[in-house]
Amino acid sequence: MKPADNAGVLLSIIDEVLRLQRSFEVLFADVRGVSHLTTLQKLVLSATFDSRVPPTVPQIGRNLGYPRQLVQRVVNELVEGGLIQTVPNPHHKRAVLLEPTEEAHAIKRQAENFARRTSDSFLKTFSRKRCKELIGELQVLRQAINDYTQTGKLTSATAPDLSTSNILALL
Repeated sequence: MKPADNAGVLLSIIDEVLRLQRSFEVLFADVRGVSHLTTLQKLVLSATFDSRVPPTVPQIGRNLGYPRQLVQRVVNELVEGGLIQTVPNPHHKRAVLLEPTEEAHAIKRQAENFARRTSDSFLKTFSRKRCKELIGELQVLRQAINDYTQTGKLTSATAPDLSTSNILALL
């Protein structure tokens, strides 16, 4: 592939990802209606569920790649909404730990039930194996982009997997 084509490849990936996001929103419309949360609120709340130990605002910000101040605003909204509670952090005076509330657990269970039914129905028409392959390719691409934006170069772990044929396979 000529160097001039590189921008077109990445722009095509961006276009497909944005279109895919909208397709997922439509596919999981019932799930989205369960919680009435913004995308960023869902990401921050999910971070409290996904963490082995209750995270802090700075930890969530670093993990998601968002500024601490933005994550703090979202956490404040979730606390006000009764979905996250703060608990004292024995390792830090000011950085409290964040835990999902029982209401958040209930919303998560309801959303997972909707998502499970929708996923089961959709995967009768599309290969589960292909979905797993796409997950792997997207993870490699995300890591390569993160590596590049942080260091200006690809790490040896991500560089080999970001061949043009692998990128084009995503399209």
